[in-house]
Amino acid sequence: MGAGHGHRLHYHGHSPLHRAPAHLKLLGLLGFMLVVVATPDHWFAAFGAYLLVLLGVVALSQVPPTYLLKRMVVEVPFVVFALVLPFVAYGEQVEVLGLSLSRPGLLAAFGILATATLGVLASLTLAATTEPQALLAGLERLRVPSLLVQIMSFMVRYLDVVTGEMQRMRVARESRGFSARDPRQWPVIARSTGALFIRSYERGERVHLAMLSRGYTGTMPEQGAHR
Repeated sequence: MGAGHGHRLHYHGHSPLHRAPAHLKLLGLLGFMLVVVATPDHWFAAFGAYLLVLLGVVALSQVPPTYLLKRMVVEVPFVVFALVLPFVAYGEQVEVLGLSLSRPGLLAAFGILATATLGVLASLTLAATTEPQALLAGLERLRVPSLLVQIMSFMVRYLDVVTGEMQRMRVARESRGFSARDPRQWPVIARSTGALFIRSYERGERVHLAMLSRGYTGTMPEQGAHR
């Protein structure tokens, strides 16, 4: 069942970026983000240059921009925090559209937005142009500890399984007339979340025991290996 899981971010294509080795793309993403994070917030031109480079990579990938933009909703918490920061930060105050805002807060907000936007867009581009299994193989080639790679492999494999079970629980609640319209219904959501966690934990235990019964010793067998 693992063959069909973990591909929601991937965009099927045949661009040079799709064909590039996964470990090189991972190294490129890591290097790019290290440079972005190390850039001072007031280097506006540098962030503009980074964005142009990233847009060039997106164009090379042939992934539709709308495909990436729809998935950048994950950045919303960073955007909310950045919008609040100029109002709560200390320091010199400046007038912007009739509002008194903190100058250091504005600068920090720009840094957060710029870094988050570049990071999310770069990560989504990597995910859109690289199959999950190729990413895991790239991590192994980069000598990431085998146990961590295995944990990520199972996360990719069973993410859709857990998500599907969560959706079925939601449908079951709604079929009984439940609707989470106000905080009074939150305890029901909390109990459902707890039940989902317990089911996922028990499934993990069963999978682990099944692996042990088949000779698992802490390392995954080579693909295509036979006795």
